[in-house]
Amino acid sequence: MILAAARTSFADKGFAGTTIRGIAALAGVDAALVHHYFGTKDDLFVAALELPVDPRVAIAPALADGADGAGERVLRVFIGVWDDPANTPVFVALARTLLDPTAGHLMRDGFLPVVLLPVGRALALDRPELRMSLVASQMLGIILSRYVLELEPIASMPADALVAAYAPTVQRYLTGDLP
Repeated sequence: MILAAARTSFADKGFAGTTIRGIAALAGVDAALVHHYFGTKDDLFVAALELPVDPRVAIAPALADGADGAGERVLRVFIGVWDDPANTPVFVALARTLLDPTAGHLMRDGFLPVVLLPVGRALALDRPELRMSLVASQMLGIILSRYVLELEPIASMPADALVAAYAPTVQRYLTGDLP
């Protein structure tokens, strides 16, 4: 009931326009109950997506060694999670949803600030909003090319080759000079 209300609210109002109180009212429960079961709005957003993996948890080990080499480590986690046959269908369905122009706010107002921006902050990057938006553009390109459109040869490249191809660009976005 709470998750259904959260999905409806995030879809209709976006991340920024959704409140715990609003979700609670829609679900017919007290806001304290929502906080009790789901914690913060960020946690509720991730739960409402019904992802097989919490991306914040999956990416955490890749951040432990700092910004140097993080592009490769983050890509390995990202591709590993997406390539897992148990995860791929759910993630592809989510990606197809995000391609709908009316759902762009979920990525812009939800996924970027809840998942990616904390990565930039954990790595102590300067201008994390810009850097992580650039990283997101690469990740979305991989998702679209490899998993949604299944463009060859990207779709069938071994994960190591894909990481080798993209890691320098992602690393440059993380730590290189910006305009």
